[in-house]
Amino acid sequence: MNSLKELINIKNINLSFEFFPPLDIHKDKKFWNEIKKITYLQPKFMSVTYGANNGNKTRTFNFVQALKLYTKINIAPHMICVNEEIKTLKKLAMKYFRNDIKDIVALRGDCINKKNNAKIYARDLVILLKKIEDFNIFVAAYPEVHPEAKSFQFDLMNLKNKMDSGANQAITQFFFDIENFLRFRDKCVGIGIKKKIIPGILPIYDFNQVYKFCLMSNIFVPTWLKKLYFNSDDSIKNDSCIGKDLAINMINTLYKEGVYDFHIYTLNKLNFINSIFGN
Repeated sequence: MNSLKELINIKNINLSFEFFPPLDIHKDKKFWNEIKKITYLQPKFMSVTYGANNGNKTRTFNFVQALKLYTKINIAPHMICVNEEIKTLKKLAMKYFRNDIKDIVALRGDCINKKNNAKIYARDLVILLKKIEDFNIFVAAYPEVHPEAKSFQFDLMNLKNKMDSGANQAITQFFFDIENFLRFRDKCVGIGIKKKIIPGILPIYDFNQVYKFCLMSNIFVPTWLKKLYFNSDDSIKNDSCIGKDLAINMINTLYKEGVYDFHIYTLNKLNFINSIFGN
């Protein structure tokens, strides 16, 4: 299969893409050429990750500005509230709003220590942002339960609380079991969540890297998927053929189930991502 265009009219789906800030946003011409190709897909928005503990907070803001200027597309920076002071969060939110950034992905973020030492949570950040300005707020959802959640129901109610507190939409953690997502979507409807739940899709470029993410984040990896990689020729794995076909099949299957919005976690592998969509 060459690309998703062979199966779906791309105009019939809403796409968004997540990036992390490059080390030097001005030097990598190839990166910006690939970004330009992604704009041909007319994404609804692009999100940018925020490094709470690795020193790239300034890079996030600079990249958000550069991306908005270059693409003219809505940019949704991540805002992390763990280990942050309220006044710092207010200052950053107002800075974004003054620079015409009105979409925010509101997250708690990872605690520095293994023990949960968070002072405020994503719901608190949602409330804070809505008090400052009428931001369009995205929050995280977990089809296979957040690793720190007491139970599935607890996690589900936490999502509902975030939505009821002012979040406009949710983006899910990535997953590979489509049935898990569809059951989660039904459960959301069942407890009164009427706002959009956007599935997060992570195309596999490097299986070993993604598998580590899964182990850290409580993400189910189906046996068939592990066998597919472990039993495949190295040249096929390195060429990312499997990951490309998997992403195409996931989006196509979800589309047939009435899902028309997809958030793509790019890991900045933009040439690979563009190949999935036939760019």
